[in-house]
Amino acid sequence: MTYQPPSPDAVAPPPGCPAHQGAVPLYGEGFQSDPARLYRELRRDHGPVAPILLDGGIPAWFVLGYREVHQVAGDSQLFARDSRRWHAWDRIPPDWPLMPYVGYQPSVMFAEGPEHRRRAGAISDALAAVDQFELRQICERVADSLIDTFAGRGEADLMADFAFRMPLLVVAELFGLPDSEIPPLVRDIADSLDESEGAIEAHQRVAARMGRLVQDKRVHPGPDVPSRLLGHAAGLAEEEIVIDLLVVMAAAQQPTANWIGNTLRLMLTDDRFAVTLAGGRRSVGQALNEVLWEDTPTQNFIGRWATRDTQLGGKRIRTGDLLVLGLAAANNDPQVRPDSYAGSEGNQAHMSFSHGEHSCPYPAPEIAEVIAKAAVEILLDRLPDVLLAVEARELVWRPSVWMRGLAALPVGFTPAYVPPSGG
Repeated sequence: MTYQPPSPDAVAPPPGCPAHQGAVPLYGEGFQSDPARLYRELRRDHGPVAPILLDGGIPAWFVLGYREVHQVAGDSQLFARDSRRWHAWDRIPPDWPLMPYVGYQPSVMFAEGPEHRRRAGAISDALAAVDQFELRQICERVADSLIDTFAGRGEADLMADFAFRMPLLVVAELFGLPDSEIPPLVRDIADSLDESEGAIEAHQRVAARMGRLVQDKRVHPGPDVPSRLLGHAAGLAEEEIVIDLLVVMAAAQQPTANWIGNTLRLMLTDDRFAVTLAGGRRSVGQALNEVLWEDTPTQNFIGRWATRDTQLGGKRIRTGDLLVLGLAAANNDPQVRPDSYAGSEGNQAHMSFSHGEHSCPYPAPEIAEVIAKAAVEILLDRLPDVLLAVEARELVWRPSVWMRGLAALPVGFTPAYVPPSGG
């Protein structure tokens, strides 16, 4: 039987649960159409920590104050990552829509304490060894090859044709995957993240491919991320490397793709950027940073689990309660940013990559920025007269509580000559 969430009106959480009084559904049309408005209303009615209902009426806490998000993300002893601490598992059906986010897996995502530091440290070291000059060259080559596929048409969907494909192609090279295996991997990753029919089978194929890759790299190591993890002093087991490579790949794909797409949208719809669209390098950096504050790709993150009874933002949090980190809401907390984006230029204090021990491991945000910046710059260089093919108000955001990204970004431009492959 396929899981069908009840309507918000039908939800009635049991007495005593944290979301019982005034809880607001964090799903459905009301959220998807205008999440910023919902965040404002939650802050007005409940303060920096609000009772919410997840799919199926499952209660949780939504942390939307900047200081409170900083506190939860920074205190891994009190607010831990191992989802097995949750006291609500007896209410969660096996096909719950959010199971991919909360179902425990033995990956770096759910590890805690010394085990997390061991594995996250190895990932950080493997990523830090990526040469930034070489990375930029890879990004330029990948971006050019993608643009070549549609430059001659005079039209494109910059999400499907460009932004969604760019991060995976770059990461595949950093992983040392053979060129012949990259196209099917890209298709399977896209299918596995789409939560549609066939997603589970696609994920299984990706996992199997990562397993074969790790085995290949043990025999034939190279200057790539899997080989560095295999040779790391942390002594990672192959199964640990496989599942953590899957985490790295998934974490690189959607956030970076939406960072690219959201930045292109901003530059194509905001007059502040239009005057320098054809090559203002400074404007690209400004747009990338503004997107992290205003339309951060990772809107919300699930989650943390309280290890003991405590107080947060004036609310009583009980042992085993689930907390959802409202990263987008925290970035727009009026206590931190009373003038909206004014004064935020160059400010890197956003929560877009979270904070604390379980934030994106260094230097993953820097690698993502190189990928996103190269993608935007090269596209604008190659297609200097690119314009939206629809009115800005017609652009549609994907209906996701967790990610902020466009369903499509249709554009038009003067068709460009693309030389034959190898010519």
